[in-house]
Amino acid sequence: MARKTKEEALATRASILDAAELLFHRQGVSRTSLHDIAAAAGVTRGAVYWHFKDKADVFTQMMDRVCLPVEEGGAALMADAGLVGLRTHLDEVFALVTHDEQARRVLEIATQKVEYVDELLAVRSRHLEVRDGHVARLAELLEKAQAQGEVPRQRPARELALGLHAVVDGLLHNWLLDPSAFDLQRVGRMTVAVYLAGLADAQACSAA
Repeated sequence: MARKTKEEALATRASILDAAELLFHRQGVSRTSLHDIAAAAGVTRGAVYWHFKDKADVFTQMMDRVCLPVEEGGAALMADAGLVGLRTHLDEVFALVTHDEQARRVLEIATQKVEYVDELLAVRSRHLEVRDGHVARLAELLEKAQAQGEVPRQRPARELALGLHAVVDGLLHNWLLDPSAFDLQRVGRMTVAVYLAGLADAQACSAA
């Protein structure tokens, strides 16, 4: 019975997150109330508060369902050699956003349908945490590439990682605005290759 109760609780939690995800995507985060989410999930508001502190917590947990697997997958690539791991990681990010409808929807909500005001200020912290974690993983892979002579050492790996993250983030944001504008996987792979090739000029740039 205890196991069944736990399974039912997990199912309720999942249904609340599913409802929130669809409502956030359809009408924006600020215009979606916990009452709306409860009604769409077929539960009471009390059930929502049983599982989540507030709307920001619902949003954060909704994001984590997509972000955490990506973060863990990126961490697993740390054992790969420098640029090989880097390219593999970013290829997987582009593929996930292209082919996984849920990942695409959650990313669209996070970039286009949320305002960092009032109760949602906590959401900004989670967004920055995801950003900083991704930059840190890119920096670690770039440090390995520098140690292996694949990338010049003249610039700190974190600075290079910040630039690469900005490139990737810009590609994702623009593709989400209009997925028909370009092939995210093809253009993403090409753009990353151009950026990495340009790192060979880092020594010349540092002298400027």
